[in-house]
Amino acid sequence: MSTFIFKNTTSNFTPISNTFIDKYMANARGEFVKVYILGLKYCLGGELGINSATLASNLKLLESDVINAWHYWNEVGAINLIPVDNNGNYNIEFVDLENQNTKASMSNSINLLNELNNNSSKGMLEEIQKLLARPLSPKEMEIYLSWQKDFNFTPEMILLLINYCVNKGKVDYRYIEKIAISWMETGIKTIDDVQSFIKQREDKWLGIRKILTYLGIKDADIMKPQEALLEKWLTSYEMPLDVIYRACDICFERINKADFKYIDGILTSWNNDNLKTLADIDAKDKKSFSKNSKRATNTRSQGSFGDYSQRTYDFDELEKKLLGWDK
Repeated sequence: MSTFIFKNTTSNFTPISNTFIDKYMANARGEFVKVYILGLKYCLGGELGINSATLASNLKLLESDVINAWHYWNEVGAINLIPVDNNGNYNIEFVDLENQNTKASMSNSINLLNELNNNSSKGMLEEIQKLLARPLSPKEMEIYLSWQKDFNFTPEMILLLINYCVNKGKVDYRYIEKIAISWMETGIKTIDDVQSFIKQREDKWLGIRKILTYLGIKDADIMKPQEALLEKWLTSYEMPLDVIYRACDICFERINKADFKYIDGILTSWNNDNLKTLADIDAKDKKSFSKNSKRATNTRSQGSFGDYSQRTYDFDELEKKLLGWDK
């Protein structure tokens, strides 16, 4: 169960931004809108926070729907979802959508008529429409065209960016805009930079998908904190897949379910001990087993008959004493 702590001022009413209604609400799932509005009510009503179970109960939703909703609103920029610990608890800040300024607004107004007479710009927009499988609004056209000047992106880079987002199942222009801004801030400037970035991301996700398949979990069922753990195992710890699979097996053997935190504890311990291969792990286990067996043997031998010094007897003399022959 997760707890969400609101960061905002107290109010006796719940104002809904016109920007939210016009630009955000129509593209969101109904249950996500319900979570946003009720969360905003609690926030402006002075509540310090509320847990996901209570929100789910009040809205007659699944708890996973509530958590997915907050991650969605964070992804599209309607809130700032800030982790406060490793237990699934967050601070939530509702963004002032009316006065929100993004770096994409740096561009001067785009003259669409002139741009559409430019074969390069017109061709790029037509290709974008094919990738998105829908017509572009004038606002979208202005945004995509502005990246050539504001971000120094070539048409080929823009098409690669949008194709990358489409392959992830993300076709909303606000999400695509956030990716473009992140690319600009990361310093992606050429086609080679784009291809290198995509390859790194795809290599990471290839590994993540293999782990999820091994655990019997679908991509869509993981949350951002779980994704962060998977990325840590693969990139920060640089653990091979067979080592991660071993940790998963141990988790199943001990608690009979897939628990990301439990698996993370195993892999963190191995990383701290610099165990990066199955051979390293087996050697460590063998050494520990041998040491424990020796300790157990020593423990069992303590207090046994063999620990006492043995007395020596002259049985002939003893027999004489018993029979009275010694007298």
